[in-house]
Amino acid sequence: MDRSILLWNTYGQCENYGVLSGHRGAVLDLQWSRDSRTLFSASADMTLASWDLETGQRIRRHVGHEEIVNCLDISKRGQELLVSASDDGCVGIWDPRQKDAIEYLETELPITSVALSEAGNEIYSGGIDNAIHVWDLRKKSITYSMTGHMDTITSLEISPDSQTLLSNSHDSTVRTWDIRPFAPTNRLMKTYDGAPVGLEKNLVRASWDPKGERIAAGSGDRSVVVWDFKSGKLLYKLPGHKGTVNDVRFSPNGEPISKSSPWS
Repeated sequence: MDRSILLWNTYGQCENYGVLSGHRGAVLDLQWSRDSRTLFSASADMTLASWDLETGQRIRRHVGHEEIVNCLDISKRGQELLVSASDDGCVGIWDPRQKDAIEYLETELPITSVALSEAGNEIYSGGIDNAIHVWDLRKKSITYSMTGHMDTITSLEISPDSQTLLSNSHDSTVRTWDIRPFAPTNRLMKTYDGAPVGLEKNLVRASWDPKGERIAAGSGDRSVVVWDFKSGKLLYKLPGHKGTVNDVRFSPNGEPISKSSPWS
């Protein structure tokens, strides 16, 4: 909420060694570039930004959205692309080397979550219509939609093997979906309970571990929740935060790292 991005050592005393400043609104999402030299951010100031992690300077502001940018994702291979989701109802597609978007995929309702397939040919978006829409980037149209959530989709993330999509929602469930090309019509695989959204209704995110064996989500009950992907068994409820846990990611060695509300 203070519009800053903080850089920390993750060993020793975990010192804060850098601050990236320049956004004019809350910073809502961050993604590393593939070479880890650049950081990309999404903000409530309606822009994306790219940052040089050696100099600490902003490389470029990416402008064009007309409302809050809720999140972004980055391509896994091929040309480096960014995709963004905004309250203006658009998914933006960006070349990080350019200020303006390459393309917008337009809808009529705010979009709160987005993920780009590993092959780069499909985009998954979720919003306040409770559905997950799958876009064909070549045709710039929705190929199919996945329904089942009963409230706003708050996050989307593709599994390490690219076969499963993980979603979180304000309906207090986390779900997995079969996104293989020839999957059955009913693509819902499993529903995971135990991470209530809470009264604040933050855009709480869920994530995969590096091997695709466990999933984790933040929670409105101030805990980090970890499940076994295949069995659906709740493995851990990790306490300690003093507010809603907005985000949780696994480190490369598989340990969960969480982020809570600014007042905790």
